Amino acid sequence: MWNRIFRSALLFILLVVAGESLAKQPVVVISIDGMDQRYLSDRDKLGLKIPNLRRLIREGQWSAGVVGVVPTVTWPSHTTMITGLDPSEHGILNNRRPANEGGNYYWSVDFLKTTSLLDAAHSAGLKTATITWPVTVDAASDYNLPEYFGKRQGASMDLRTMSTKANPRDLPERITKIFPSFHQEWVDDRTRILALRYLLRTERPDFILLHLVDLDNEAHANGPFTREALSVLEYQDELIGTALQDLPSNYVVVVVSDHGFEKIEREVNLNFIADQRGVKGLRPQGGIVVASDSQSYELLRDLQKDPKYGIGREIPKDEIRRFAPNLAGTDAVFESAAGVWFASTNVSEAFPKPEQLGEHGHWPTRYRAVFLAKGPEIRAERLPEISMKDIAQRLAILLGISFHPAPRQ
Repeated sequence: MWNRIFRSALLFILLVVAGESLAKQPVVVISIDGMDQRYLSDRDKLGLKIPNLRRLIREGQWSAGVVGVVPTVTWPSHTTMITGLDPSEHGILNNRRPANEGGNYYWSVDFLKTTSLLDAAHSAGLKTATITWPVTVDAASDYNLPEYFGKRQGASMDLRTMSTKANPRDLPERITKIFPSFHQEWVDDRTRILALRYLLRTERPDFILLHLVDLDNEAHANGPFTREALSVLEYQDELIGTALQDLPSNYVVVVVSDHGFEKIEREVNLNFIADQRGVKGLRPQGGIVVASDSQSYELLRDLQKDPKYGIGREIPKDEIRRFAPNLAGTDAVFESAAGVWFASTNVSEAFPKPEQLGEHGHWPTRYRAVFLAKGPEIRAERLPEISMKDIAQRLAILLGISFHPAPRQ
């Protein structure tokens, strides 16, 4: 606890010294799910037509990368960005709850152990808004279309179910009066941007959180950095451009992402292999595998000798304590080799066909997420790498409020 408080205080002092203690400004945060830092750093090499993101890079602050948290998946990462805490501290441990708790999504703020930046902004009298941001059902949001759905079609979520948790309840109808095409069956990135444009034109919230999802879906289906994924990012850039036209001149726009992405060429079913050898205690978790005892550790050390099993680096203990203290008591944690995914399904074969061509959920140092900010008082500069846990304090300073996460009552 004291280390976290010291870290937040030190970050605040460093930002003030750097000239970033700014007057209160309204802030729009646009999260592009699955936008690996390499999409931006390699934008020329990839031939990306993203004029709006290029302008933000050219005229704003752009970090060399954002080091994520464990696990590097959507719901825990988005919650870290607005709490400044590790998932083990804020309570959102994955996209879905454990099977023994029903396995459903962490829909509601009732699952949070701590307060968030939304709570702090609301308590400070700021007007808040959220558009398909994870873990925001019943959040301190004056205008809320939470990530809540009964069915999905790719990255799209059904509006009918989402509307049951909207705040105010008639928010979808209000948006439709300005943008008639909003009220389709599926909430996709196009309609998410329409919701943002409605808010900017009519309600002018002080703090807006928007979550765009389509790139993540495409990268899972066809792999990151593929022609299909690049096309989706280019379309998202077009959509962001339409929102920037409605952005009042005093607003700061912050673009973030939740995790990087890797291509998957093959899967390895370590549970099946361990069962064949009579070994218990392995816990494959996609991009990593945990050895819970000495027997499973020795098995992984043995499998590491043969590349076909895809056992990569053994993660040093100091890294485990830094990123996943809840795993510090295990015997070992290994990364997957490049292009390998550790299957968590119960198929009866050692090397099943990959279910998806792209995945995230790897160790945080494996790739980087994004932080990019542009506003009237933000000078163009290149920032060093930052931690995802630093983003909440950066946003609080832009908003001109004090934020210290506290246990949720």
